[in-house]
Amino acid sequence: MAEVIAVCTSRGKGTPKRDVRRARLIPDHGLEGDAHAGTRRQVSLLAWESVERLGVDHPAVRYGAFAENLTLRGLEVKDLPVGAKLRVGSDALLEVTQIGKACHADCAIRKIIGDCVMPREGAFAKVVTGGIVQVGDQVNVAEGDQ
Repeated sequence: MAEVIAVCTSRGKGTPKRDVRRARLIPDHGLEGDAHAGTRRQVSLLAWESVERLGVDHPAVRYGAFAENLTLRGLEVKDLPVGAKLRVGSDALLEVTQIGKACHADCAIRKIIGDCVMPREGAFAKVVTGGIVQVGDQVNVAEGDQ
């Protein structure tokens, strides 16, 4: 079973996010207070296992460093199909809209460690049903949720 291990936001684009541990997912908008809310990439997702595979031991490698909103453990988000729905906690429902992305040259973590896993293994989702998301919430691929 997958779980949320960090809930991260930032006020500016192109910067690492910080773990706020709990935030509100707003339908058709994204994570409250995040710079990417309201864009077509409403919520970014990354499996911590993807970060661990980098094998980098550096203080900059922490939750939110790859600009992900939700850091998950136990679910390979890179393997999810576009259109997959994820039940997060008791209320929220996300729909995967994109896997990976083009990397931009001024990526903060790439400048520090020389690599960024988000373009290869991150995912993006839109908020179908909002709610509070927090560290420890379970994440399940939803079967038949609309």
